[in-house]
Amino acid sequence: MESLRDILDAAARGVFPPADGGTTVVAQHCHRDAGVLAFTAHSVVFTDEDPDWVYDTLRGVDCDALAATMNPRFLAAFMERTGRGTETIDAMLVGSPLPGEPPLPLKEIEDAGHPRVVYARGRRDEVRAWTAEGGVLVMGRGIGGRLEVSVEVDDGVRHRGLGRLLVTAARHLVAEPLWAQIAPGNARSTRAFQAAGYLPVGSELLLSAR
Repeated sequence: MESLRDILDAAARGVFPPADGGTTVVAQHCHRDAGVLAFTAHSVVFTDEDPDWVYDTLRGVDCDALAATMNPRFLAAFMERTGRGTETIDAMLVGSPLPGEPPLPLKEIEDAGHPRVVYARGRRDEVRAWTAEGGVLVMGRGIGGRLEVSVEVDDGVRHRGLGRLLVTAARHLVAEPLWAQIAPGNARSTRAFQAAGYLPVGSELLLSAR
């Protein structure tokens, strides 16, 4: 059976689960993360719970079967079953590595106690962070061990394209696909990532251990 990482690596190459309206249940990559990935007409639930519980619960959700895994009734049952919490359903984007040097100067943060590093380590492994004038770039391994990126731009330098430059720079620092999770309502970030060449591939909901 495919692992969660296998499915993500294939999606990064543009090879997605079959658009058959089905749901695949796979084991968690680590204790920290469980959740749902929704691709076109196919969902992946990653959990260490009994797969039969997942399928039985989905059959009891009164909605279009294609939307059942992201329906609030299923997600509430999933959280209650696992004792986990969540924040939001995110858009899932991925960017491929780029050759050459980043388009702006970056300085790696060596201080393990830096607030952005500490925050990221609560969600990811192998965290690294860089500063640029007016912003911070953070990368680490999250869902399924994939490499994920996030950025933060200071209020005083917003609307100047720094976010786009930072997420572009991240693609120059890696040798594998780079993933991003963005709240759908955050149109500014969505535009920045898409302008930097990241492609939307689905949506996701992460359930984190409390």
